[in-house]
Amino acid sequence: MSDIDVRLDKVGKRYRLGTQRSADTFWALKDFSLEVVRGSSVGVIGPNGAGKSTLMKLLAGITCPTEGRITIDGALSALIEVGSGFHPELTGRENVFLSGSILGMRRREIAARLDQIVSFSGVERFIDTPVKWYSSGMYVRLGFAIAAHLQPDVLLVDEVLAVGDAEFQTRCLARIREMQQDGVTILFISHDLSAVEQLCDAAVLLDHGTIAAEGPPAEVVSIYHRRNESAQRAAAPGDHPAYAQHALKLTNLTFHARSGAPATIIRTADPLVLHVRFEADTRLEPVKFEVSFYSTDGLNLYATLESTETIDAPEGIVQFEIPLLPLQPGTYYVGAVARDERSSHVIGWWDGGSVLHVESSGRNTAGQVFIPHTTRVLGVSAGAAGSSRSRRG
Repeated sequence: MSDIDVRLDKVGKRYRLGTQRSADTFWALKDFSLEVVRGSSVGVIGPNGAGKSTLMKLLAGITCPTEGRITIDGALSALIEVGSGFHPELTGRENVFLSGSILGMRRREIAARLDQIVSFSGVERFIDTPVKWYSSGMYVRLGFAIAAHLQPDVLLVDEVLAVGDAEFQTRCLARIREMQQDGVTILFISHDLSAVEQLCDAAVLLDHGTIAAEGPPAEVVSIYHRRNESAQRAAAPGDHPAYAQHALKLTNLTFHARSGAPATIIRTADPLVLHVRFEADTRLEPVKFEVSFYSTDGLNLYATLESTETIDAPEGIVQFEIPLLPLQPGTYYVGAVARDERSSHVIGWWDGGSVLHVESSGRNTAGQVFIPHTTRVLGVSAGAAGSSRSRRG
């Protein structure tokens, strides 16, 4: 038996544009070949219109290739679009059994996992309601819960997970980790480049329907960022201050535990280490690095870390260490810039979609941030301090 779960051999997908009389053709995917080893996780990245969604629809069997061949070994479960595969007139419960039967599972096997699926999705009150009345968020939660709990051999996940709220995204990432440990082969497309680097064994960069790069996630993400930077430079005015100097490139921003292990999910008040990776053409000093955190609405939270460094190596990492992360549970966008400290001009930046997922530590309080603190009760009598007791918050 082959150890390849997914194989695409010179696959192409052509669409016809316009009317029958005056039609033009457009190749959304062209000469695409890829082999995915059983139990591995592959991320597919690229700009809008690169062919990512077309690729996933071909793999899911939603549409057929114009040329080439696709071979999938084992049961496949796909979460491609909100509610894909659902029958709108059936209830949530009935759609769970429908999806399981499509995967080739027996009713008894599906029933054994039903409670787990419903609990994960959080739609217990509406499980016997027709899904046509579900909100888009309920569709997403139930759809992912089904896809991730019916023991597929291959799981396809589209950017649709971005629709879920922060708490749901955190649970999804944790479930993907569990499935990886169980040996499930996973392909997913995402604009969250940090998650691709930390969750995947390999990555593929698509551009205009063809493979622009493939290999280790960190390398592919770096190539994607450099391509974006080159395009932005070409489109920018020559005298724009942000383009005044290009001797420094920020190629990635990743999250780690204090041990150095990748940290996809972090808890409030836990230590967090951030790595900002750079490439330099020459020695630079002084350079100020700034790492900024934003809430998902871009307004409610803005906080920045700063470090001034001398750069005298062709590449390296600037490390920021946060002893106690003060962020409350939620999802945060994280970006970085490097400035010439003398002029404050931006000479390098990273906006490649790094996303930090924070979950509760059990010590959270109301408000936007958690402030580590201690408290003490002081007994005062006749002007003198009496007994006291303290505790840590």
